[in-house]
Amino acid sequence: MDVKIHESWKNKLYKEFQKPYFQSLTSFIKTEYAHYKIYPRGTEIFHAFDCSPFDSTRVVIIGQDPYHGEGQAHGLCFSVNEGVKPPPSLQNIFKEIKEDLGHPIPSSGNLDRWAEQGVLLLNATLTVRAQTPGSHQNKGWEEFTDAVISQLSDQKEHLVFLLWGAYAQKKGRIIDSKKHLILESAHPSPFAAYRGFFGNKHFSKTNIYLKEKGLPEIIW
Repeated sequence: MDVKIHESWKNKLYKEFQKPYFQSLTSFIKTEYAHYKIYPRGTEIFHAFDCSPFDSTRVVIIGQDPYHGEGQAHGLCFSVNEGVKPPPSLQNIFKEIKEDLGHPIPSSGNLDRWAEQGVLLLNATLTVRAQTPGSHQNKGWEEFTDAVISQLSDQKEHLVFLLWGAYAQKKGRIIDSKKHLILESAHPSPFAAYRGFFGNKHFSKTNIYLKEKGLPEIIW
């Protein structure tokens, strides 16, 4: 199966694309796009991988579902298209960066600028039906993104994994903590941010770790 994804990831995930679950997932996704409004656009399903090739990835942020509102999702977790108002979770991420690093809150919620520095913004589920959160869960995406995390954990060193909320933390149990830095906190959603996301200083801690390992810091 020819999956349109960055060549570096295609080489690492080739075996996944041949497995029965991925074949079933592909059939399901094609049917969904044919009959419903699905986000993100088909050409952007693997946008996170195209922006952050395997060898360039230094930081991984794990989300859950793509945004399900009009014009929001474009293939990066927590990120929205240019010109779209940042959702509450992303607003809280920007607030924490301001508090942690003193950076002004940006007007754009498009996080391509992070991805192009090697921040893999990985949703556990890569597609969703419009206005129907969770509609593409348990169809195979989770197995695929577990394989992505395993490849990164097993084959690279000195990555930083940012796991916000119980879902991301559960998904991150397969990460080798001896080789990588794992930072956990509450989720940045308005329901949880005041229970430990604000004040987690994950952005400065990430850069301190990268600097210690002789790697470029992220310009958040």
